[in-house]
Amino acid sequence: MKNNTQIVVITGASSGFGRAAAEMLAARGHTVYGLCRREMQHPMIRYRQCDVRDRAAIASVVDSIAVEAGRIDVLVNNAGMGIGGALELATGEEIDLQMGTNFMGCVNMCQAVLPHMRRQRSGKIVNLSSIGGVMGLPYQGFYSASKFAIEGFSEALAAEVRRFGIRVSMVEPGDFATGFTGSRRNSQATLDDPDYGPVFKRSLAIIEKEENGGLKPEVLARRIVKIVECSKPSLRYVVANLEQWLSVVIKRVLTGNQMVAILRDYYKS
Repeated sequence: MKNNTQIVVITGASSGFGRAAAEMLAARGHTVYGLCRREMQHPMIRYRQCDVRDRAAIASVVDSIAVEAGRIDVLVNNAGMGIGGALELATGEEIDLQMGTNFMGCVNMCQAVLPHMRRQRSGKIVNLSSIGGVMGLPYQGFYSASKFAIEGFSEALAAEVRRFGIRVSMVEPGDFATGFTGSRRNSQATLDDPDYGPVFKRSLAIIEKEENGGLKPEVLARRIVKIVECSKPSLRYVVANLEQWLSVVIKRVLTGNQMVAILRDYYKS
């Protein structure tokens, strides 16, 4: 990779997909800047402490990277979190945290990096969506909403910036065994509710079982590496087991009512 090393910025690089991808890219000779909320050190990754919801901090960190490295070739928007619970009972704080981290964090990073990519007339943006951004998952509704928003944003962005030599891709993971499961915040109001509570607990058990038995983060990290090193990456990449990959394909041909019925049955909702 010595003749094709790139300057890569990855958010949420302290664990899971972000750390796995950062380590793989650095091992292949790329210069990797990892953004995360807590202070981190790694011999191959240049960590910067930053919250993707803080627009001023993001602008400062991105500008400093561009000055230090001379350019920014790739942005990987990986930072994200999940809140489980009934849509009806979600608090304003929970909604703002979910949408602010997953969606607005992606927007904030893109807006900070794009001026640098436009000036150099090249770049790649890789936004982490989810199969939950293709279908609305019960009791993960605002997580799905944040990923649906990333889908629409990324499609529009791809159309706007292609003429500047900038490519936009989305990665849609299925279930993976990462720290995401353990860090999910669950709505106490939903757990305590006599109507929603029992069903939510049943659905949550299914969700956690699928995640804990899911693919390893290195599988997705390898896909990110391929996108970074590809000259003309595609807009979408589904990275999931066969069953979940097929569910994305089937969604395109089923009616809305049929898909809702399948989701209700699968998640016992």
